[in-house]
Amino acid sequence: MDKVAFFLPTRKGSQRVKNKNTRPFAQIKGGLFENKISQLIQTKNIDEIILSTNDEDCILIAQKFLSQSEKIKIDIRPTKLCLDSTNLQDLIAYVPTLTNAEHILWGHVTTPMVDAHIYDQAVKLYLSNLELGYDSLVGVVGFRNFLLNNKGEIINNTTSLPWPRTQDLEKLYEINHSIFLAKRHIYEEQLNRIGKKPYLFEMNKISSFDIDWEEDFKIAEIIYNIFK
Repeated sequence: MDKVAFFLPTRKGSQRVKNKNTRPFAQIKGGLFENKISQLIQTKNIDEIILSTNDEDCILIAQKFLSQSEKIKIDIRPTKLCLDSTNLQDLIAYVPTLTNAEHILWGHVTTPMVDAHIYDQAVKLYLSNLELGYDSLVGVVGFRNFLLNNKGEIINNTTSLPWPRTQDLEKLYEINHSIFLAKRHIYEEQLNRIGKKPYLFEMNKISSFDIDWEEDFKIAEIIYNIFK
């Protein structure tokens, strides 16, 4: 069974970006949360959308979409799994109790440029690469630049030159927090969102933009208004 469920966690009380989930974003009244639901209901390769939250504003927004898609399921998440101190593994273990789907995609509202097309592309690549020995998929953005440790030493130069061209450095990959896709047994047995051999789904910098801080929110609005 290739049923794919999307797990979208939000919670009230954001510390770094106040009301980041539901405050107006790029002329969208319901903010990042409304934008993400709008993107998800347009997907073709996602069978179930689990909106997991303890935020009353998110719940009200989610309820408005129930008539638009039968795929939506609202989960009022227990408070103990919505705290700053919540162990991520506890939340990971909770996710497969919400769905019978064989595959679970974990995403975030803070990646507003990841749309239905990208999600569908990721699911298609994930399913095809399972046959090649991969056990999961994770969204990444490529990185080729110099990294220093706390002693000021370059730690990622694999060439014989002290200062090679950046394009000659070994390519590294940064997880962009857009897509974590794996079989449910990885959630249950490994308490993880990706397995031991993930397929690296490389995305460009625009699609990979993730909101962590207040200035990120403002930059994301500019990006969204230009490219959407």
